[in-house]
Amino acid sequence: MPYLLDSQLVFPHPSLADEDGLLAIGGDLSTERLLLAYENGIFPWYSEDDPILWFAPKMRFVLQPEELLLRKSMRQFMRNTKLTIKHDTAFAEVIKQCALTPRAGQDGTWITADMEQAYIRLFELGYAHSIETYDETGQLVGGLYGIQVGRVFCGESMFSKVSNASKLAFVHLCLSFDFSLIDCQIHTTHLASLGAKFIPGSTYYEILQQQNITPHAL
Repeated sequence: MPYLLDSQLVFPHPSLADEDGLLAIGGDLSTERLLLAYENGIFPWYSEDDPILWFAPKMRFVLQPEELLLRKSMRQFMRNTKLTIKHDTAFAEVIKQCALTPRAGQDGTWITADMEQAYIRLFELGYAHSIETYDETGQLVGGLYGIQVGRVFCGESMFSKVSNASKLAFVHLCLSFDFSLIDCQIHTTHLASLGAKFIPGSTYYEILQQQNITPHAL
């Protein structure tokens, strides 16, 4: 049974999650609770009408930047594209676009209004970051956002309005910063094609214990 959270700032150990990764129910999206969650490999994931659900998957889908797979077509695209990359210049808009993007097999979005505001607070404090893709006119056409825990980047969501816009942002995240691990959380064929793979949740937890969650500037 998942652990029922109250006002106390505490989570059960991630190893106590059920087979689907569900660890706890309830609590809040305060900055303090979110930071405690991420530094212990836990993240919120729930729908608008549900209570807050906290997950710690038994197997974690991650990518080591040095194992990034770039196909010939993507390398050619990167050489020729007129898209440009920036970071931390439009965090609120990135998370808004992620919330608005339809997802296969999902009815609505898990990025609720409360969650948007919670992550914007984390960004303002230097814990959350965004990578943005802009077209020639300066319009935001893709991007991603997530939480930094030391040298681990916990990716939350991405969006793309033109071909390869989010992929370009992800490649930039891997190649342009000193991250040792990108936590992709949940398997997608898109990220698998870039080299992401499963590791035991216990291994991921051990990696996190070697990190310090402090505000950073990318």
